[in-house]
Amino acid sequence: MARVSIRELVRFRSSFLSHPTLFHSKSSLSSSSSHSCSLESSSDSPTHLLRHRTLNLFKTCYNMKQLVQIQAHLITCGVFQNPSLAGRVLKCALDFGDLNYTILVFRCIESPDTFCVNNVIKAYACSNFPHQAVVFYFEMVSKGFVPNSFTFPPLISSCAKMGCLKSGRKCHGQATKNGVDCVLPVENSLIHLYACCGLIDYARKVFVEMSLRDSVSWNSIVDGFVKVGELDIAHQLFDKMPIRNVVSWNVMITGYLNGGNPGNCLKLFRTMAKTGLRGSETTVVSVLTACGRSARLREGRSVHGSLIRTLVDLSLIIDTTLIDMYSKCRRVDVAKLVFDRMSVRNLVCWNAMILGHCLHGNPEDGLSLYATMVDRTCSRDGEIHSDNNIKLDEGQKKFPDEITFVGILCACARCGLLIEGRNYFSQMFDLFSIKPNFGHYWCMANLFAGVGLVEEAVEILKSMPINENVLYESLLWARLLGSCRFQGNVILGEEIAKALIELEPDNPSCYALLLNVYAVAGQWEDVAGTKQMMKEQGIKKIAGCSLFDLQDIVHNLNLGDKWQQQHMQEVSMLMAELAQRLSLLSANSQKPPLHETETRS
Repeated sequence: MARVSIRELVRFRSSFLSHPTLFHSKSSLSSSSSHSCSLESSSDSPTHLLRHRTLNLFKTCYNMKQLVQIQAHLITCGVFQNPSLAGRVLKCALDFGDLNYTILVFRCIESPDTFCVNNVIKAYACSNFPHQAVVFYFEMVSKGFVPNSFTFPPLISSCAKMGCLKSGRKCHGQATKNGVDCVLPVENSLIHLYACCGLIDYARKVFVEMSLRDSVSWNSIVDGFVKVGELDIAHQLFDKMPIRNVVSWNVMITGYLNGGNPGNCLKLFRTMAKTGLRGSETTVVSVLTACGRSARLREGRSVHGSLIRTLVDLSLIIDTTLIDMYSKCRRVDVAKLVFDRMSVRNLVCWNAMILGHCLHGNPEDGLSLYATMVDRTCSRDGEIHSDNNIKLDEGQKKFPDEITFVGILCACARCGLLIEGRNYFSQMFDLFSIKPNFGHYWCMANLFAGVGLVEEAVEILKSMPINENVLYESLLWARLLGSCRFQGNVILGEEIAKALIELEPDNPSCYALLLNVYAVAGQWEDVAGTKQMMKEQGIKKIAGCSLFDLQDIVHNLNLGDKWQQQHMQEVSMLMAELAQRLSLLSANSQKPPLHETETRS
């Protein structure tokens, strides 16, 4: 990495010392702004030459260490309080992603101008604390800050990131009050805000009333209709777009994928390829995921081959998607080759490979890989002890989460490993402090039923806690567990749930279990009938969180500092469908007919 030239720094300081009066200003916000404007006045003045030399220093700044060097010289030269130069320091700190340093520098500026304030708002909006952007904005307004059109796009985006409509409307009102609500970037951010909050009519109103639209405007409104599931309208708008870029295609491709239509996703990708437009990493992830969901091995191989032919360096998320795709297409051996050559692995790719073995390959291989992941060896009775033969770097040592144990318990069910399954289930809480949820109870019930222990299956489902942290409808679990259900579609699970309802007709937990059973089986008419029965019986809807728990678990898995939120959403999309075709029992298992688990290829 290049370093700032010492000669440049010395020349820079000497220039300032020879003109000590040019850059001192400790006035108000407005006078600071006009003063910084005066720096740009004459191209032949010493001021302009010094400013040009300063900007060149910032252009050669490639890391935080160099930025600290530059700031130190600004301070020693006595010119750091100039808002124009201090704002450049803030901008560099923002670009390097150092929120704490950005705030620290800002607090040291006596008279920050609008550019400085806008940089801090953007820093908060890009961080994990978007709500602070709104708090900081109103704090500065109370101190006399006058925003401009550059203030509101990051501010409104922070509200969209939070999904906070109340704060978004306040910021919309502030934009209107300051007369910048009709500026194009502000209008684009408003479309995104209302779309993220589910108010697509408001987003459409902003879009229709725009006097000028760009590609961001079109992409935002199309994405808005995709978010609310209106794919037909989204596609109509997509067809009307004057210019489509890679983002436009990605919005529609991902929309069809999340809408459960991988066929249309791949069809759209083929159309894009014919236009000669080269897709991005997001495109590749979506297409590979669609191939996996629809078991299109040939197309998946074709995409993989094109990546190799174009000498593209495969990233962590693409490798993980390849593992998922090959596993779902029953080529776990190829998935293992991809996994073995990965130099960097995180929990998501470990889970993808473990679930690939457990659900689509040899369950024993999945259990073995699980033991390797935690840098331990599992004995046949499920106890964990250290194994000095396994050597992993500290960065490769990973500990399981909820999704890992779904695969592990399913592997035990497929192999009929009752003792091991019980021990793994206990380890979740005792060893790893993981609280079992519906998916784990469902897998254990299938394990018990698979070996003929119907009473235990009933008991474990009956003991499943139903509280405000338990989900009301298992739509996401339905995708994750796929065909994991009892013989005769849902006969046994249905009988268990109905028996519990007869015992406790006023207990909403029993109705929740029946809803979960039907949802996992995809019997949505029975789901609707059960809801109607609950309404007639006066059973109140159980408090839940719209399947947020599992989604949030996957979404927050760390891929590294360089990964953006869109990548995490792709991983969430990937893992949500990771076990769509779950087969719990091996073909050689012998069980009483009534208690067999259905196995689907």
